[in-house]
Amino acid sequence: MTILEVIAFKLREKLHTKLQLEGEALIEEIDAILPQTQCRKCHYPGCKPYAEAIVSGDADINQCPPGGEQGIRTLATLLGREFKPLSSLHGVESPKTVAIIDEEICIGCTLCIQACPVDAIVGAAKQMHTIIADHCTGCELCLPPCPVDCIRMEPNASHIEKQETKYPAIPLLDYYYQAKNELSQHGKRKQAANAARERYKFHQFREARDAVEKSNKLAVRSSAARDHVKHDLEETNTPTGVPEAASKKALIAAAIARARMQQSVSSPKNTTQLAPEQQAEIAAIEAHREASMKPSGSHPPEDTL
Repeated sequence: MTILEVIAFKLREKLHTKLQLEGEALIEEIDAILPQTQCRKCHYPGCKPYAEAIVSGDADINQCPPGGEQGIRTLATLLGREFKPLSSLHGVESPKTVAIIDEEICIGCTLCIQACPVDAIVGAAKQMHTIIADHCTGCELCLPPCPVDCIRMEPNASHIEKQETKYPAIPLLDYYYQAKNELSQHGKRKQAANAARERYKFHQFREARDAVEKSNKLAVRSSAARDHVKHDLEETNTPTGVPEAASKKALIAAAIARARMQQSVSSPKNTTQLAPEQQAEIAAIEAHREASMKPSGSHPPEDTL
């Protein structure tokens, strides 16, 4: 057990005797310990749901590979449980990584953007995507959906922990600098985790907002389509209460009428100077086109005298 963990253990003991954390407060404490990679390797959709599962007793404290041994020990100290090794069913502890996109292979499908839980990937449809390295948590969720395998994981230089500086073998001085180094690294990890948590919260907010906006747009389009159908039925003088098949036929007839009107407006007007043979050929083509536009089952209009 490191110096920092010994200090944390003593502080946790005093904290438990005073506060007796329960419920939501305990969930927040556990969530604050988790690394906030949102990788789902714990078999839960995020760090917060995993914390809730630990409190409810549905999950154990050794299911977080990114948190590693240190995270398990910290959770054990907080909850007053025995330390246990990382569960092999949930992965292995490994150095921090960052996703890299091969720009020459990327096809701009946006699938990785949708998969990223902290919005660390930017790009647009059919445009090259790129990773914001400082925001990437190394969750690897962008790898499976990529159809061209243009994403790879590499060690994240910004997360490589520096080794403590070597000092003369003076026990008290060595103890001091070791504790100082551990506190510094702990502070950096805590700061990165807090930032990732806020980005994940905004990601969830953005997804909910986009879903509402999409639903509203679909509702507007559906209402406009109904109004358009109603207008077409009124133009064709279709009485209300007619069978559904008749309403569909009336709607098709109205659509054909609009198409003919548009074509008559956009049709060329310089055919009067053509030779009779050419005019006859054009007339035959127009007749064939009009015949092909008629709905199935319809009959040609009777000749009027």
